[in-house]
Order: sequence, then structure tokens, then C-alpha cells
Amino acid sequence: MWLYRAMPLISELAVRSYYRVTVAGARLPADGPVLIVANHNNSLVDPALVAAMAGRKVRFMAKSPLFSHPLIGWLIKGVGSVPVYRQQDDPGKMSQNLDSFRDVHAVLAKGDVVGIFPEGISHSMSRLAPLKTGAARIALGAAQQRGTDFPIVAMGLVFRDRDTFRSEAHVIVGESFRWQDLVSEATNRSAVRELTERIEQAMRAVSVNLERWEDEPVVRTAEAVWRAEFGADASPAAEVERLRITTEALQALRDGGADDWREVALALKAHGRALHRLGLTPETLRSDVTLSAALRWALGRLPLVPLLPISLLGGVFFWIPKRITVAAAAYTARLEGDDTVVTHRVLVGGVAFPLWIAVTSLVIGLAYGWMAGLLSVMLQPVWAFAALAVGERRQAMWTAVRRYFLRRFNARRLAPMRERQRDLAQRLQQLLARTLPSAS
Repeated sequence: MWLYRAMPLISELAVRSYYRVTVAGARLPADGPVLIVANHNNSLVDPALVAAMAGRKVRFMAKSPLFSHPLIGWLIKGVGSVPVYRQQDDPGKMSQNLDSFRDVHAVLAKGDVVGIFPEGISHSMSRLAPLKTGAARIALGAAQQRGTDFPIVAMGLVFRDRDTFRSEAHVIVGESFRWQDLVSEATNRSAVRELTERIEQAMRAVSVNLERWEDEPVVRTAEAVWRAEFGADASPAAEVERLRITTEALQALRDGGADDWREVALALKAHGRALHRLGLTPETLRSDVTLSAALRWALGRLPLVPLLPISLLGGVFFWIPKRITVAAAAYTARLEGDDTVVTHRVLVGGVAFPLWIAVTSLVIGLAYGWMAGLLSVMLQPVWAFAALAVGERRQAMWTAVRRYFLRRFNARRLAPMRERQRDLAQRLQQLLARTLPSAS
């Protein structure tokens, strides 16, 4: 458990280096036992996100093979994880789960936080996998020892593009719920089933569950069109809620055999592809930017111009460790599944970049003296993160400039697209009102 206390800081550094992370929703109870339940699509990045955003130290349940994994076994043990023995890993070790459950009950009895992924697997499916009963059994067993229940909190981990560097990752924290009515029946299978169902409902409320990945462009375009045309709340929590509602509506329409949803879905896909080709979004298509507003925006970003060489030189200097990280992670991920790509990039990058900094600083020290080498060790990490930050702003600035000129000089071409978007928004409103009246 030597890494347990440092886990939140290490996790935050790792996930914020790779993703642009936002956290929204409720807050974890500040003290006392809590059981966190989260969806699991991104291997070891998922517990890192939970640990970073929980605001409290978290002990995790982890499948037993991870403890002997040649690359990450030391990390799993170091953060105080508790092993779970699964049928598919080794049927002969299933009896050891009794010891694991006792350990987790003791952790909760102390008032600590335990994190678990009730699906029991990390996967690349577009929706929650069927939940195992382990989370409910752990909760009920701990409650039986305590004589009372304790909060269970669902965390939804929603990735815009899971494998893409610096894409968005939203962590949605659900409201904690209590289940005191089940404590007296803790030994009954019916209580386990009931609590598992409540956990699933809580997890579905903070996650997006598509019938298949092919639906994602439709759902995301629908949400963006709705937000652009009706001025909806743009916060991550509100965005995920709209994605969830849109997904439910699409599924309800499909199950009901309605034909008009197909036409709207095809139109949304086509609209999304057209916007992507032009580098626009539903919001930027709808908005008009005056010349004076564009000039004010440009003047406000002039201080960024002298910093652009930092980004360009940083991209050249750190190209080698970046390529090593991508290539090595791709190889190792092929052996373990698509959901491990980012995990291996973070782990390999955590070795490759410090090693690169050490080697180049040693060369600089040998060439120009130990003071120069020491200065290189201290400044290179700052340079790397500064180059990353400046590079993102440079890309955003270029995108904004391109969009301005596109809207300014192609108004006639964009006018039909705007009309089509307004029409799509109206049709979406009608479909939602018919399918999920409470959501419209």
C-alpha cells in the first residue's frame, strides 16, 4: 500500500495529461464509508479517473490476474487494491473471494471509500455489460457488520473519443442513495438482486448506453443540434443527460417500429458529416460573428503568438519519446484488447518521457557542465506541458480563424445548412415529445 496516499495525485497527473477532464454532478460524502460503482470501458484509466475525481482516497477491487501482471502488478499492489477471483480466470481460486470480501468489509467498517466496477470486465461495448452481483454482496455484507447501510455513489465515465490524445473525458457523479430497507434481508438472494438493480439504475442515470456504436454519431449530432438551436445548458453533466435522453428516445422509437426515426437518423448523420468536412459544429454553423467581434478576439490572442515556437520546438524535441510511446502501447494493447490502448500509452509514456529527459539532460550535462544538465532536468517537464498547452491553444485559434472566414465568405453556401439544421431541431423536438414526453 506504499502508493495508496499518493494515488489521487498520480492519477490526476496521468489522466489530465492524456485527457481534458471535467467533473460534474454531486459530491462524494466527505467522511464515512462510501461504495463507488462505475462503468468500465477504459482498463486502468477508469480507476485512475475515479481516484482523481473522488476527492477522497479510494481502495479498488481488481481482478486477480492484474496482481501478477508483469507491467502493472506492482502498481495494483502498491495502491492497496483488493483481489477479486473470477470464474473465467481460475475456478479453483473462487473460494478466496471470501477473504477478499472480509478485507473490503473491514475497509468500509473503518469509514474508507471502496471503488468497484460492477460489470466485472473492462470492455469496448457501447453500453453497460450485465452487472455482476459482487457490488451488492459487498455492500450488504458490510451493512450486516455495521448494522446500517451507507451511501452508494454511481460515477459515469463518458469519453468523447476514448483513444484520442487530449480528447474530452467527463466524470459524472450521481447522487448517493441509501438502501436501509434491504439491510435486514442482507442474507437473502432477493436483497442481492434488488440492490443490484438499484445500482444498475444509478449507473445508467450517469452514463450513455448505446444499442450499438453506429448510433453514436446520430446521438452526438442530435444533442449538439438541440443545444445549438434551443440554447440548452452546455455543462458536461447537462450534455451527458441529453445524450442519455436522446439514446433512450432512439431506442424507444426503434423498438416501437416507427419509421420516421430512420429518416431523421439518416439526416442527422448526413448533417454531421457535412459539418465535419467543413470543420464546423452545429453551434458555429448557427452563430454569426461580426468583423469587430473577430478583431477583438484576435487582439486578445496576440500574446499567444510569441509562444508559438515553444509548441513547435517542443513537438520536434519530444517526437522520439512520443513515437516510442505510441508504437509500444499499440503492440502491448494488441495482446490485451482495444480497451487497454490508453492504459498502455499512459504507462509507457510514464517511462519513455522521464527516460528521454534523463538521457538528454545527461548529454547536456556532459557537454556543458552539471549545472546545465540539472537545469535541463528541471525545465524539460515544464517545457513539455507548456508546449502541450500552447499547442492546444494554437490549434483552437487556427480552427476559429478558419471557421470565421468560412462563415464570412460562404454565407450563401451555409444558408441551406442552417435551414436544414433548424428543421432537424424541430423534428427532434417532435420525436422526443412523442417518445419521452417528460424530456421535451
